[in-house]
Amino acid sequence: MFDSLYFDDFSLGQKFISKSRTVTEADLVNFAAVTWDHNSLHTDAEYAKQTPYKKRIAHGILGIAMHAGLTSHLTADSILALLSLSWDFKKPVFIGDTIHVEQIVKEMRQLSDGSRGVLTFAKKVINQNGEVVQQGLVTVLLAMRNK
Repeated sequence: MFDSLYFDDFSLGQKFISKSRTVTEADLVNFAAVTWDHNSLHTDAEYAKQTPYKKRIAHGILGIAMHAGLTSHLTADSILALLSLSWDFKKPVFIGDTIHVEQIVKEMRQLSDGSRGVLTFAKKVINQNGEVVQQGLVTVLLAMRNK
């Protein structure tokens, strides 16, 4: 079991690599059902064959959600808020792709109350071929371990 990290446990430049996860057809079907995003590019194999991708691709937002799941254990007990997200979609994610996340602590700022800090991660979602498929900056508000 991994102990959650607090703001004061992090340092600038610190790097974390997540476990991997394979994207399944069930992931796309369930995500489409939950979000009501039934775009044919995600749900219709015959339609997708006619696109530049030649097969169905995962919803871009599904990649963001999976990235969050792969990294949430780091701050599970300390996160107080997601403050901002700036995200780029570099390449499609396909059914059967196996992704992981690499993240680096880019910015840190302790708040004046001494009990919290703002932390920005630079994150990359990487597929089984080593290609960056998504990347961005995520800024969170974290509690301090030692107040």
